[in-house]
Amino acid sequence: MDKLSSFTRFKASCPFLGRTKTSTLRTLSTSTSVRYPSLSGLTERATKCPVMGPALTARSKELVAGYASFAGKADVDKIHQERGVSVPAGATIEMCPHATAARAAARMAEDLAAAAKLKAKHDATKKPKTDVSAAAFAAGCPFHQQAGTAKPKVAAPGTFDYETFYVNELDKKHKDASYRYFNNINRLAAKFPVAHTGEVKDEVEVWCANDYLGMGNNPIVLETMHRTLDKYGHGAGGTRNIAGNGAMHLGLEQEVATLHRKPAALVFSSCYVANDATLSTLGTKLPGCVFFSDSMNHASMIQGMRHSPAKRVIFKHNDMEDLENKLKQYPKETPKVIAFESVYSMCGSIGPIKEICDLADKYGALTFLDEVHAVGLYGPRGAGVAEHLDYHAHKAAGESPDAIPGSIMDRVDIITGTLGKAYGAVGGYIAGSDDFVDMIRSYAPGFIFTTSLPPAVVAGARASVAYQKAYIGDRQLKQVNVREVKRRFAELDIPVVPGPSHIVPVLVGDAALAKAASDKLLSEHNIYVQSINYPTVAVGEERLRITVTPRHTLEQMTKLVRAVDKIFTELKINRAQDWKALGGRAGVGIPNAPEKVDPMWTDEQLGLLDGTTPKTLTNGEKAFVDPTAASVARARFNKLLGPIEEVHATRKSAGLAGLKLQTGGARPASEEVPIPRASSAVAASA
Repeated sequence: MDKLSSFTRFKASCPFLGRTKTSTLRTLSTSTSVRYPSLSGLTERATKCPVMGPALTARSKELVAGYASFAGKADVDKIHQERGVSVPAGATIEMCPHATAARAAARMAEDLAAAAKLKAKHDATKKPKTDVSAAAFAAGCPFHQQAGTAKPKVAAPGTFDYETFYVNELDKKHKDASYRYFNNINRLAAKFPVAHTGEVKDEVEVWCANDYLGMGNNPIVLETMHRTLDKYGHGAGGTRNIAGNGAMHLGLEQEVATLHRKPAALVFSSCYVANDATLSTLGTKLPGCVFFSDSMNHASMIQGMRHSPAKRVIFKHNDMEDLENKLKQYPKETPKVIAFESVYSMCGSIGPIKEICDLADKYGALTFLDEVHAVGLYGPRGAGVAEHLDYHAHKAAGESPDAIPGSIMDRVDIITGTLGKAYGAVGGYIAGSDDFVDMIRSYAPGFIFTTSLPPAVVAGARASVAYQKAYIGDRQLKQVNVREVKRRFAELDIPVVPGPSHIVPVLVGDAALAKAASDKLLSEHNIYVQSINYPTVAVGEERLRITVTPRHTLEQMTKLVRAVDKIFTELKINRAQDWKALGGRAGVGIPNAPEKVDPMWTDEQLGLLDGTTPKTLTNGEKAFVDPTAASVARARFNKLLGPIEEVHATRKSAGLAGLKLQTGGARPASEEVPIPRASSAVAASA
C-alpha cells in the first residue's frame, strides 16, 4: 500500500493524497513510525482512515492467524525439525528466516492492533459524523477514494507549474527503475559489520559500506574522539578563516602530507568538495587550461571541470593510445591537467599511473590522481596505489616525510583522498607542493566559505590515518577475504566484473532486477547490499557492489555467497556463462579476454609466503587491535590531549592485555574496553 508508483492513481479521488506533496508522501512511506516501529509513517496515517482503518485491522488479525503465530520458540523448533535444520549452539533468532519473519509479522500485527485501539479510544470522545467523505478528510485518509473538497496546489495562470515539474521528473525515475531508495541502516559500533534497520531489534549484515577496514569503530579512534570532544566541544566554530582553524586541523594536514610524502596538504569537508573545488580553481586560474579526463571519472571530478571555463577532453577508460592522440593535438606550452583515478569504484579497475605520468612528462601536463578508493587499502603505509607500485622502496623508507625521487608517488603532482572510506571518518584532502596547496587555499570557494570540520572528527581521522600507517594487517586481511569471496562466486558462476582491486561488482544487467535482488537479500536473508544503477553505472550494467572487510567472518561470507546464489536462481539473473553466450558485458564473458586478472597485492605482500597473514575471523572472535599502532596513534595527541596512562586490564583476553580505552568522564569504569599494550621501547619512541 505504500508504493509510490500507486499514489498518482489515487490523487484525484483521495483528499489526503490530493493535497499532500509527493515529497511528503515519499518521506512518510520510507520513514518509520515513532509510535509503531514496525509500520511506516504512511501506514500509521492509514489506520485513521474510515475505509483503510478497518481493512488494516482485518489484516492484523490475518497476520496473527497466519505465520505470526509461529513466534513462539516451540513452533520455530518444530519447523526446524520438520525441515531437517540443525541449529548450532549459540544461534540467535536473527540467524533463522522462519523466526525472524514470524517475529516481524507479530510486531506488525501488534502495532496495527494498537493503532486501531488508539483510534477507537479517540473516536469515542468525539461526536459521530455521518459524512464519510468529511470524516476521511478530517482524519487525513491516504487511501479514501471518495472525492474531497481539498485540491492540490495549482499554479497561477501564466506561471510555471513547479510542483508538476518536480512530480514529472520523479516519475521518469520510477518508470526507468532508476529511482533511488534509501534504506534505514544503522551500523552498530560493537557489532560491525552488523546494523539495525528502522526497527532497532531487527539486525542485518552490511555488505556494501565504504568503511573498508572497520575504522569507524576502531577503539583507538573512538577513544581519541571522546577525549577531543570532552576538551574542545562539538563544532569547529566557523570557517578556517574565522575561528575554525585549530591545531587538530593542522595536525591532520601534516599527517596526510607525510602519508603521501608531499610538502603540504589541505583538508576539505569531503573529497567531493576537494575535487570540485581544486579542479574548478585550476581550470579557472590556469590560462587556456585543457582537462584530459578518463571516461569513468567520478562525478566530483566531472563537476569540478565543468565548473570552470576550461575545455574538457575525454579519453577512453585507461586507454593510453587514445590519451596520447588527444594530447598531441595541443601545443606543449598549453596548460594541461590529466585527471584520473587509481581505483575505479564501480568496476574495480586500476588506473595506469606510471604510463600517465610518462605521457604527462612528454606533453607538459599536470597529473591529478584521485586515490579515494585506495588510501588506507594499498601500499605498506596505506598511501594508495601510487605507493603500492613502489612497495619495497616505501616500506624501506618508513615514516620519512621526504619524497622518494623517481618513485611513482613522487611523480604525481596532485593527489586527492578521502577520510570517509578506509579511514572510517568524514572529509577529504589534497596533497601536493607548498605553493599549489596555498593557491587552492587562497582561491577555492569550496574551501574558503565552508564551515570547518568538528575537532573530534578531525582528531578521529588523524588517529585512523596514523594507526593504519603503522599496521598493515587490516589491509592484508581485507585482501585475503576479497580473494575468498571472489573465488566462491566464480565456483558458482556468479558474474563478478573482473579487476585487480578489492571491489567486488556482481553484474545483474537490469535496473529492476538489481533492485529486486537487493530487496530480497535484505528482506529474506538479512543481508544489505545496495543495488547500483544509472547514472552511477551505464544502463544495462546495473550491479550489486559488494564490499568485503577484514571484519567479516567465514560464516558471514558463506551466508552471503549462498544467498546471492539462491537469488540469482530465483530471479533468473544471468550467470557468467549466460553473458559469455550473449557476447559479454561490462567485462564479464568478453571473448578472448583473460580468464584471470592478477590482484594488486601479491602473495608475498599479503604474508602468504612467510605465514604472517592475519587469520580470517569466525563468529564470536574479536577483531585484533595492534598494540604498536595503538601507541603510535595515541602519541600524536600527547601535546593537545595529554598522554594516556597504561593500566593493567582487570580481565585478560587473548591478544588484548594491558591498556584500557579512555572514552570520557561519563563512562563507568566497569565498561572500559581493554586495548593491547605496546612494548615500552615502541611507546617511548612514538
